[in-house]
Amino acid sequence: MYEVVYGLTCTPDCSGSRVVHRGGCAVVRLSIFWRLILTYVVIIAVMTAVNIYALLQIRTLAGLNTEVGSHHHPEIESAKRLLSSFYQQIQSEKKYVAVPAATFLEHFDAESKDFQLVLHGLLTQDTSEPEIQLVREVERIQQAHLALFHAQLAEGVGQRPESSAAYDERRDALAGKMASTLQQYIGLHEARIAVGVNESHASSVHAEAVTRQLVLVALMFGLGMAAVASYNILRPLRRLQSTIQEMGQGNFRATMDGQAPRELRELGDTVKWMGARLQQLDDIKSEFLAHVSHELRTPMASIQEGTHLLLDEIPGPLTQDQRTTLRIMSDSSRRLMYLISTILDLSKMESGMMEYRFAPTDLRRVADISVNKIRLLADAKQVRLLVEAPVERHWVRADSARIEQVLDNLLSNALKYSPEGAAVTLHMEPRRDEGLMFVDVTDCGPGIPTEEVPHIFERFYQGRTKTRHVSVGSGLGLALAKKVVEAHGGRIWVDSEVGKGTTVRFMLCLTKPGILA
Repeated sequence: MYEVVYGLTCTPDCSGSRVVHRGGCAVVRLSIFWRLILTYVVIIAVMTAVNIYALLQIRTLAGLNTEVGSHHHPEIESAKRLLSSFYQQIQSEKKYVAVPAATFLEHFDAESKDFQLVLHGLLTQDTSEPEIQLVREVERIQQAHLALFHAQLAEGVGQRPESSAAYDERRDALAGKMASTLQQYIGLHEARIAVGVNESHASSVHAEAVTRQLVLVALMFGLGMAAVASYNILRPLRRLQSTIQEMGQGNFRATMDGQAPRELRELGDTVKWMGARLQQLDDIKSEFLAHVSHELRTPMASIQEGTHLLLDEIPGPLTQDQRTTLRIMSDSSRRLMYLISTILDLSKMESGMMEYRFAPTDLRRVADISVNKIRLLADAKQVRLLVEAPVERHWVRADSARIEQVLDNLLSNALKYSPEGAAVTLHMEPRRDEGLMFVDVTDCGPGIPTEEVPHIFERFYQGRTKTRHVSVGSGLGLALAKKVVEAHGGRIWVDSEVGKGTTVRFMLCLTKPGILA
């Protein structure tokens, strides 16, 4: 099965995505689930890469620290131990020369063996040429010292002072060379420790800077990916919300256009199907109302005419109670006839069958006719009718009967909701530079809550706010007024504030006498 979406041939895919064929190439359109999964996977992969880099840098720093701790420091300690052992040998040697006791000689031999063991350990650990040369020099000095001591033993202890002074001088010289050589060895390792510490510090600073930048980049990338994913989901949701709002305002043919994930596209198709069903039901309702209204019009006309004949006492005289009852019947039948006529007019307008006879119309004359119709009711309610219009005549392109119907509805609504002693104002303002005539009908009633304003032009809508001493209307007057004004190419809207009153405004196109277009 194939479906055409956005000019592309698509085949549904049960795996959670949609395959789109474009120019012979297959493009997979992902569902919301897979879009979110891929977004999370990419973000996790980026953060994992950052963590791996940080771990590698930590491993490098750990290697530098291990090198310092396991190589350089033990060798420095061994060198210090050699120097201490050498001095211990000299001390034992001096004691034996002074007092030739076997114990001092044993101490000397023990220190010499310990010195050889430590020296052998350094020879096996050191790998660089400068270190090996220094260790060889230490070994040579140690061998020279042993040879000197053994030669002294062979000559015998307690020789003349001149020979003893020469021996001491040669021994001290060897001790000085030993100390100098071992200090060079220690200094070499300390210098390498300093280099390692500097390299470790520089590496840690670099790693910290790079890690900080990578974390920032990963964070921005993650936020960007999240924003893109959210935008790709929220944008079609907003379009779907707008479509549902249009349907709520009566446009059941509204559809959601543009690309969307599979789930939202399916939801949009469901909303479209719902709109088609609502439109079908609305058409059935309109057809039913039109049919019923048409069928009721003829008998209601007969009832109204019969009531008028009875009120005129053509069949015979009436008592006062009979006359009162007939007047109530006449008023009720008149209101019902007006409601039937309004329903029929709305049905014609919605089906496009209403015929308008456009002609240049003096709007001030039409307004005076509408005002005169309700003047007696206004006087009975002690409401002032104010007409604010320019002295000169202005012509609009209109069907005078329909515009009169609009003004009748607006003025009767304003009068109905205005309290006693208030004023209803009809204001007309021509704007030649724009080619428009603006008409305002303002009352001093209770006003309309903000949340109800978008619905007041709907059929049968009468609002939730109930006002005392106000008769309930049909809720069709403003709906009819909107249809008529829009059929004239104009626009109608409402400005209202609770507790201060309401102003209904509409505009029509200005024209000149004798010109229809």
